[in-house]
Amino acid sequence: MTTELEVVDVECIRGDRRLFSGLGLSLQAGQIQRIEGANGTGKTSLLRIICGLSLPESGEILWQGQPIGRQRTDYCRNLAYIGHTHGIKFELSPFENLRMHVALGVSQPRVSFEEALQCVGLYPFRHHPCRTLSAGQHRRVAIARLVLSKARLWVLDEPVTGIDQEGVQEIESLFESHTAHGGMIVFTSHQPLCSGLAAVRSLRIEP
Repeated sequence: MTTELEVVDVECIRGDRRLFSGLGLSLQAGQIQRIEGANGTGKTSLLRIICGLSLPESGEILWQGQPIGRQRTDYCRNLAYIGHTHGIKFELSPFENLRMHVALGVSQPRVSFEEALQCVGLYPFRHHPCRTLSAGQHRRVAIARLVLSKARLWVLDEPVTGIDQEGVQEIESLFESHTAHGGMIVFTSHQPLCSGLAAVRSLRIEP
């Protein structure tokens, strides 16, 4: 099977501190990569480097064998990223947030807004202002954007923070469906997630 994503000998320095060096991983269609490590070891920094939001001190990120800087448009088309912040508007409802996301051209919808919200357990709250919802429900709104997206590579920083066990199971099902259709996922999490899926590999960043 062809390698789609490669992280090649990447080094990351923040301030006067080297977070990691010589780090590498590869991902094929249908695989999930879990990034582990204590707080401050550089998990979020690695995800940002993979997304092209930060530059490594050395090393490179390859997509289908080519540096991402040479094919940024194609790479971004295949990439969906959710960081620590939700990126939602609290005065809008979940439905309106998804509609705004699509209107801005960030995502080309693969399913209807209602279907996306149903997948993350938010359909009954689709017209409630997000300011009235819990932190876990805010996270679900962000995850619903993945359901809309046609991106093959999902890069997710602590995707289930604040989400209850039922919600975690829904997201695990979403991950399983995505990879079953040839998608790939790189994620960090302090909680057990996707531990039962054969496609999950783990990489631990040591301080």
